[in-house]
Amino acid sequence: MRIAFVEDDHQLRKSVSRGLEEAGYAVDQAGTGEQLLELVAAHDYAALIVDVLIPAPDGITACRTIRGLGNQVPILMLTALDAVEQRIAGLDAGADDYLTKPFDFGELLARLRAITRRKTETVPERIVVGDLVIDTARHEVSRAGIAVALTAREYALLLYMAQRPGRVITRADLLREVWDGSSSTYSNIIDVYAARLRKKLGDDEKHPLLATVRGAGFMWNAPDDAARVI
Repeated sequence: MRIAFVEDDHQLRKSVSRGLEEAGYAVDQAGTGEQLLELVAAHDYAALIVDVLIPAPDGITACRTIRGLGNQVPILMLTALDAVEQRIAGLDAGADDYLTKPFDFGELLARLRAITRRKTETVPERIVVGDLVIDTARHEVSRAGIAVALTAREYALLLYMAQRPGRVITRADLLREVWDGSSSTYSNIIDVYAARLRKKLGDDEKHPLLATVRGAGFMWNAPDDAARVI
């Protein structure tokens, strides 16, 4: 899931972005409102985390501009602890939620999950493929009733593919949406993660759920009658 994090405090931006990446998000960083608008024009994000007090345009003005363009991407605004007026202005400008600074990182993740669940194209609470169950609310995976322990990046890869059954997903797509886009498309990092994921899922080598499409990328190879969302 690709998001943008906009904060002019360089150290805070780097540390929070690192935590978000460890949680499985692909993160684009920006320090100004102008950079934010350039990113939004170029990419389709799952969510934006925007500090109110960024260099021009400020977070509220940038949010109003994004909404004025008809873009309904979920927006979480960061505000000062005592800035009630900022919170009201941010919500009136179209923000979906706000979080006061300083904040607990766990709460940031919880609010991020909440606003992304509210999207029209929402992630289902559970994806079931045969005996494989992906619980998106708890970020838990099980197969044949046995829990499967995945890293954040393995889970992000699994979820991205499982939401797109029968479609060929290129390595460039995965680097852009699941990673941060900084790795080369010639890197074997995706193949390494795909192999680890297949091993943990106990994939059938002849009929794997996560299939490699030679020369193209990968496909979630679930039969139509075996997949359902709840």
